Amino acid sequence: MMGRPEGLKLIDENGKRIDGRKKYELRPIKMEVGVLKSADGSAYVEWGKNKILAAVYGPREIHPKHLQKPDRAILRVRYNMAPFSVEERKKPGPDRRSIEISKVIRGALEPAIILELFPRTSIDVFVEVLQADAGTRVAGITAASLALADAGIPMRDLVAACAAGKIDGEIVLDLNKEEDNYGEADVPVAIMPIKNDITLLQMDGYLTKEEFLEAVRLAIKGAKAVYQKQREALKEKYLKIAEEVGE
Repeated sequence: MMGRPEGLKLIDENGKRIDGRKKYELRPIKMEVGVLKSADGSAYVEWGKNKILAAVYGPREIHPKHLQKPDRAILRVRYNMAPFSVEERKKPGPDRRSIEISKVIRGALEPAIILELFPRTSIDVFVEVLQADAGTRVAGITAASLALADAGIPMRDLVAACAAGKIDGEIVLDLNKEEDNYGEADVPVAIMPIKNDITLLQMDGYLTKEEFLEAVRLAIKGAKAVYQKQREALKEKYLKIAEEVGE
């Protein structure tokens, strides 16, 4: 969390935030699946000012062969921020942060995928951040989960993600860039909603136990709203296919 400019208020006395949202309100979210013809599955997510593309390839044979697992597939995730995704041009290629978030996304998705159905193969997930505005890991998990479903990968459930945090002493849902930079804490959470299983839980900043529990509950509530949007995006694609088949 950065030192904030003098006089900047993130939330006013009426509970109105810097971008006009209420405390427990998500940023606008738009989702679309099947956006890339070359991939086995793909999804595009706009979440606030975030613009994220996810592509899935596989299951496919792994090379070199010594990486193969005899009893299951391996999931490989590459999260990358495009050089033009942030205001100050980012150096191309992987850095420490993108390697860490790649591992975080893989850990959030793995419990949902039935990897044992595809021994000696890999499922490769690419998450490309085209424009960043805080919360790219939860948006990336959400997009990647949609792309896996679009690829027809057998899954126990979709993985939906959302973050809550603390700004000016208040627990709020879905931090934007200013809130993330100048707030006190950020708590990203990913869930498999059918069983209410948490697949990711992190915290950056400082919260009391009570604040932490409130933030987690709020993030889960947000993730369940995101899950409904995922289901609608998938339904929309298959309704289009049904219409095309019927014509």
